[in-house]
Amino acid sequence: MAGGLVALFDDVALLARAAAASIDDVGAAAGRAGVKAAGVVVDDTAVTPQYVRGLSADRELPIIRRIAIGSLRNKLLVILPAILLLSQFLPWLLTPILMIGGAYLCYEGAEKVWHRLSGHHDDHAAGEEAMPDEKTIVSGAVRTDFILSAEIMVISLNEVASERFWSRAIILAVVGLLITILVYGVVALIVKMDDAGLRLSQSSKKGVAAFGRGLVKGMPRLLTALTVVGTAAMLWVGGHILLVGSDELGLHAVYGVVHHLEELAHEATGALGGVVGWLVNTFASALVGLAVGALIVLVVNLTVHRRKAHAAGGTGSH
Repeated sequence: MAGGLVALFDDVALLARAAAASIDDVGAAAGRAGVKAAGVVVDDTAVTPQYVRGLSADRELPIIRRIAIGSLRNKLLVILPAILLLSQFLPWLLTPILMIGGAYLCYEGAEKVWHRLSGHHDDHAAGEEAMPDEKTIVSGAVRTDFILSAEIMVISLNEVASERFWSRAIILAVVGLLITILVYGVVALIVKMDDAGLRLSQSSKKGVAAFGRGLVKGMPRLLTALTVVGTAAMLWVGGHILLVGSDELGLHAVYGVVHHLEELAHEATGALGGVVGWLVNTFASALVGLAVGALIVLVVNLTVHRRKAHAAGGTGSH
């Protein structure tokens, strides 16, 4: 009996060690996948604060919470099952689907640039700041997040493609959860920094008060900068998705030119070659994103928006 119990305890200990090793493997794989997706995570963090700009302070965190929940729902309930099934049964579909999302990001970024250059931005901004539609804000942010989340999850999937199906599922779920917490935690800190600065500015200690006043004065500039970075990120990520996707589909010309320029910059700049090469690739991706996005904006303005204006004019005449 005693021997049987000892054998049982040995088996339990062996299983526990195997489970611990498996958890370590999952953690390591999730870490590798998360690092690979870090570029898109930065983009996601830069894009999101623009959606709560101009809102009253008491509405910022509730809206960020709703966007974060929508982002987590995107990753775990829609994207994760979809990419796991596609990677298992129809892996060739992943690239075209991702490219459609990349084109949408290009459109969003180019539309923001168009509104800024045409002066429409200021007209719309006044109305939005007077009475922002919370549902529209959240749905727009979650829609953009969907594309960025898909990119994050597909990049992560590529890193763990050799794992078994259920291991991939667990790793990607961990990556999705941790990245969502990281992105929206940082976003919440960014948008509440002015409130923290206001409290610090009321401190009796001069140094703390001066730091608080600096935060309050600097936050509008930071949010403006993040809006610009967020728009650039949409164009960069969208353009990069299209470049890489077209190369994977056998259309090597454009990606080949960008890759060649990246290699030339890398070789010409010595120790800084990695950084300069990355900048060349990023700039080229953004240009591609802007060109594709501008074309889509033109088509949409000539079709969808024109029909809407015509319908509104017809309704008004009655």
